Amino acid sequence: MARYPGLTLRVLADKHPAMGPGKARLVAAIDTTGSISAAARTMGMSYRRAWQLVDALNASFSQPVVLTATGGRRGGGAVVTAMGKRLVKLYRAMENKASSAISGDLRRFSKYLRKPSGGRGDRRPGRIKPSGPASSQRAT
Repeated sequence: MARYPGLTLRVLADKHPAMGPGKARLVAAIDTTGSISAAARTMGMSYRRAWQLVDALNASFSQPVVLTATGGRRGGGAVVTAMGKRLVKLYRAMENKASSAISGDLRRFSKYLRKPSGGRGDRRPGRIKPSGPASSQRAT
């Protein structure tokens, strides 16, 4: 079964997210690109934010998740450790397991969700549309 896109699994360590979908995606992107800056670009994230997440990841786990190398002629780089690769693989497995466990509930629950409108304005039940002179004088 495909993972339900609305499911967000976060693993907490001392009340702070140790791993979530964004961090897992960042680690995978670093593994692919070999660079924190390149991974950040592929995710549309600032370099600073990516560094903050890498620091948080490394602080959350008993072993480093990402190792970095500084400058030089060809610049630095980043390597996802074996531990980091295991964590992402395990995290993805937990996401899939959680999604599978609630798939029937999600199907039943989604029957009650509003379907996307065809652009016909706000027609939510219980919503009162303003009328009268004051509503027609509102700036647009």
